[in-house]
Amino acid sequence: MSKTNIILTGFMGCGKTTVGRMLAKELDYEFTDTDQLIEECFKMTVQEIFATKGEKTFRDMESDIARELGGKEGLIVSTGGGMMLNAQNVAALSGNSLVFCLVATPEEIFNRISSDNNNRPLLNTSNPLERISQLIKEREQWYKRFTQITTSGRTPQEISQQLITIFQSSQNG
Repeated sequence: MSKTNIILTGFMGCGKTTVGRMLAKELDYEFTDTDQLIEECFKMTVQEIFATKGEKTFRDMESDIARELGGKEGLIVSTGGGMMLNAQNVAALSGNSLVFCLVATPEEIFNRISSDNNNRPLLNTSNPLERISQLIKEREQWYKRFTQITTSGRTPQEISQQLITIFQSSQNG
């Protein structure tokens, strides 16, 4: 029997990596973070890739990774915030997967990521909170295609448990 993947998407700072690691441990799955894979391939940070190679190169690498991961099973995948805005990436990753979009308020996202603001190329702006709100609004139509899981005001453990419940009921149904 194949092991259905779980894909976690959503805006930066919504808890994809933290929750993904917990899920992988609970379900005895392999955890993969697409941004981390890209950093390993280029041997530089996402910020450095954006600065030296450009966003297009980064997005092309995301597509390559989506195709590669889409052929595997037993994975928990934390995607970069923009990865699932590309229909081909969605198609590649959705085949043997349940896709969840983690969501949080712009204020909570800002509070979670304000300590690492310099590592967020899309937020290198004079008003990061305003930029977060703007980007969420721009991406909303894409994010709404997936089951929404609110992370605001909740612990990673609570979110992980909710996802496990949904996942297990989908496997038994």
